[in-house]
Amino acid sequence: QVQLVESGGGLVQPGGSLRLSCAASGTIFSTYTYSMGWYRQAPGKQRELVATITRGGRTNIAASVKGRFTISRDNAKNTVFLQMNSLKPEDTAVYYCNADVDGGRFVLWGQGTRITVST
Repeated sequence: QVQLVESGGGLVQPGGSLRLSCAASGTIFSTYTYSMGWYRQAPGKQRELVATITRGGRTNIAASVKGRFTISRDNAKNTVFLQMNSLKPEDTAVYYCNADVDGGRFVLWGQGTRITVST
């Protein structure tokens, strides 16, 4: 079974930190190369890219989170991480893990994990 399982969401105060994890499972991840990433969707807004990372470690970070968020991956464990520091209320959203497999031949999404930044 192919799936992405996210963990690490929750409630945090402004200025705080959280770390998201997403573990990918399924035979396609050992068969094809793939990029992984995080997207988010705030209430009433479209889903937007947060950060992506290739198997080789090349990253693409949204301007709105650059300098505060860091994406990394453990290829041996098919897991991607998002370290989020200096969180702001505008970071409140549901965060989705994404895997782009074999150059977009397969695109997979996690179930989403909610992050709320509030006092």
